[in-house]
Amino acid sequence: MQANSVLFPCFQPIVSVASGWIVGYEVLARQYDDRQNIVSAGQLFSSTDLPAEQLREVDRQVRWQALQKFANLHDHCYLTLNISAAWIDYVTDIRRLPTLEMLKQLDIDKSRIIIEITEAKADIDKLKEVVNIYRREGLRVAIDDFGSGFSQLERVIALNPDIIKIDMRLFKMAVKGGVARDVVHLLTRFGKRLGSQVVCEGVQTDDEFMFGLNSGAQFMQGFLFAGAEMEFIEADKFQRHIASLRKKFLNRKLQEELLKIDKTRTVTDLLYKLKAVLQDDFNLNALVSWDFEGYGVLRFYLCNSEGEQISPDFNFSDGQWFNDPSKIGFNWSWRPYFYQIIALESRGDCDQVITSDHYKDFDSGLLCKTLSLTLDANRILMVDIKSDRD
Repeated sequence: MQANSVLFPCFQPIVSVASGWIVGYEVLARQYDDRQNIVSAGQLFSSTDLPAEQLREVDRQVRWQALQKFANLHDHCYLTLNISAAWIDYVTDIRRLPTLEMLKQLDIDKSRIIIEITEAKADIDKLKEVVNIYRREGLRVAIDDFGSGFSQLERVIALNPDIIKIDMRLFKMAVKGGVARDVVHLLTRFGKRLGSQVVCEGVQTDDEFMFGLNSGAQFMQGFLFAGAEMEFIEADKFQRHIASLRKKFLNRKLQEELLKIDKTRTVTDLLYKLKAVLQDDFNLNALVSWDFEGYGVLRFYLCNSEGEQISPDFNFSDGQWFNDPSKIGFNWSWRPYFYQIIALESRGDCDQVITSDHYKDFDSGLLCKTLSLTLDANRILMVDIKSDRD
């Protein structure tokens, strides 16, 4: 690919999962290959053989073409312009930012423009200064490839972006499960706590769309709907498709929730039954027939009202009980499920089961959660059970 190749903008739609409408477009540079097929110009912009000034000039030409076309679009959608963070370091006069000059010439409503800061090393202070100028002018700011490295986290904290795009490679890994899935869930929750809208890009399959919904993303982008097109698309083109996907997601989650409700009721009944037995001296061997393994129980133990563990761990495995006294004297008062149960008790509610968040058990390596229930004024029952992932 040569720098003098004819480059032009194409527009990939970004859809709202709530309305099903196209809410915006990302501008992507394209060119023709030797067979006259439209291909990405990404390799050109990542090339180290061409001067940065030459690449910036080509990028501005594509940006100008995109804005000219967008100026004639009367929908209420927005346009996302990718700007390399590294290139901002080359700006000599931040009072005359090229994109702002273009918007002024074309008389485009600046509130419909989003500056997407792409992954690249840059001076964070200068980047922050430029972003503040964009915001004062009414533009919004997006961070691309969130989750790809610590620099991106630092950038999000510094810039507090309006929009966060989850790193596509991380998203693809997360759909398959494992730690990546937990990371994406954490990132989307973090984004929402910041007040940032979350976009999943690279969505190609129904399962990826479902995972995006389950992660809490408000917007999707990818070949499941459309690639980068030369022309803009009718705003409601994918509305029925997205409505169908949402219904499929709802039905799937409804079945999952019904199973969870049934399991929770069964385990809760077990805790109340165990509470009754523990009011007096108890014989562990007499509890073997309760099928603790079927309930997913790993262990139970007792704490006093100060959070100190006053009993061994009563572990159940392979149809047998065994005691582990190693944690007697440990204090768990700092864990939410403990002080929540104490708060309920102080309000006279001594019969409610509190459930912790999911966590990985150190001893077994299994994903689990802890359930707590007040036994009496001095004792609290804690039960660790295996847990399914969300």
